[in-house]
Amino acid sequence: MKIIISPAKKMNSSGSELLETTEPIFRSKAEELRERLRSMSLLQLRKLWGCSEKLAEENFQKLNSPACLTPALLAYEGIQYQYMAPQVFTQAQWDYCGEHLRILSGLYGVLRPTDGVLPYRLEMQAKLAGEGYRDLYGFWGDSLYREIAEPGEWILNLASREYSRTVEKYCTPDVPFITCIFGELSDGRVKTKATLAKMARGEMVRFLAEHQITCREDICQFTELGFAFDEKRSQNDQLVFIKSQGLSVNADF
Repeated sequence: MKIIISPAKKMNSSGSELLETTEPIFRSKAEELRERLRSMSLLQLRKLWGCSEKLAEENFQKLNSPACLTPALLAYEGIQYQYMAPQVFTQAQWDYCGEHLRILSGLYGVLRPTDGVLPYRLEMQAKLAGEGYRDLYGFWGDSLYREIAEPGEWILNLASREYSRTVEKYCTPDVPFITCIFGELSDGRVKTKATLAKMARGEMVRFLAEHQITCREDICQFTELGFAFDEKRSQNDQLVFIKSQGLSVNADF
């Protein structure tokens, strides 16, 4: 089983004295993209990133500023990673994630938890064109799928659509692709809220690593944040988890 998750926009470069970083699988291609970004003006980058002038200037400086490598799973600071809390993982949890968890990235392609990364801003859906490609989906092609997929194994999707499509569109019947859906019932229909889904995905990774889960049946035992598996609404390629009504979750950090 391979688990795929999305990155987060907010990053840190604190490094880690407890973990030795590994080299990203697509390091050379990441450097190619970084050089492409360095060749662009601040105005071009701001348009590409779709952010404020202040954020554009900050990320523009990071392109050429020295920074220490940080293990990927500790580098991202979004809601998903806050609920995952890898900073307090046991060695067994790190070993589990090293074997099963992969982070999809617009810049790095595929990252293992201990791969050393530098701060960057480049979402997968960014319209970054270059020789032979018009966007990052074209740049990466099926290379991310080929790196993750192994015959006889299956993929558990905890990534957003923006990132999961880089893998799902290339899936073949011998590599099942199963997506976890986290939502609430509204008028008998499952409604998914982005923030709640990110929280649940982080909790799910922590749950899987804590219990060393590798089979579909055990995944269905997930009950964090008031969620419960809904067998009736689930399908072969979807595991649906419904949040109990009346249970509030604090998303403030």
